[in-house]
Amino acid sequence: MLRCSLRSALAGSVLAVTSLFWLPLPPASAAEAQVQLRCDGALIDARGVAQLKRTTSRLAFSLGLEAEAPDADAALGVLQQRLVVVRQALKRLEVNDLRVGSPSSWSRAAEPGRPPVAQVSLQVRGELAPQRLQALVREVGRLPGVQLSPVTTQADPRGDAAARRSLLRDAFADARRQAEELAAVAGFSRVTPLELRLDGMEQPMPLRAMADASPQGFNPDELPLPINRVGMGVSFCAT
Repeated sequence: MLRCSLRSALAGSVLAVTSLFWLPLPPASAAEAQVQLRCDGALIDARGVAQLKRTTSRLAFSLGLEAEAPDADAALGVLQQRLVVVRQALKRLEVNDLRVGSPSSWSRAAEPGRPPVAQVSLQVRGELAPQRLQALVREVGRLPGVQLSPVTTQADPRGDAAARRSLLRDAFADARRQAEELAAVAGFSRVTPLELRLDGMEQPMPLRAMADASPQGFNPDELPLPINRVGMGVSFCAT
């Protein structure tokens, strides 16, 4: 729940505006760092939040690829053969930004009725169009040694700047609305922003979800939409 607090007037509240665009700023001089604003009323702290659902542009996926054999060299050979098949399948799906991790291995000791075995695995990640989700699950997920992880919805990065501006405006408006309401209760008629603190601006939140098998297949439209969120703390002078 959003909260805002009213505290006694403080002269000399330091102005510390956080960079809203995550760009490096030139170092401030000692004099600039001491810029102060006077509040001759009451200081109100409010926290505004905003979120924005965006259209899914791509799906990010991750899969594990495993193999086992009596010894590590043989297991690595099987893993390499399976990776070739997986690469070919992903190429047919026009996967972008394909990344293959380094293999890891471990051994399972012999047990009664079970000989010792070496196991190897690696991770494969990439991005593909939402309409290819069903093909990813059915064609790649059924390959030997493949373990599909939940997919992640992603928005078009070309819309990030516009989304950021919208979120900043909405978060500030939310904080100002709270401050004005509290100021009116306390008998003040005007609020002036003194300090802005950006809590953090998230890129599209990874909402992990995997379409369940159904007679209708795997529908990417049923996946949660990517979401941007931002929180902003603002100090206002109420007069």
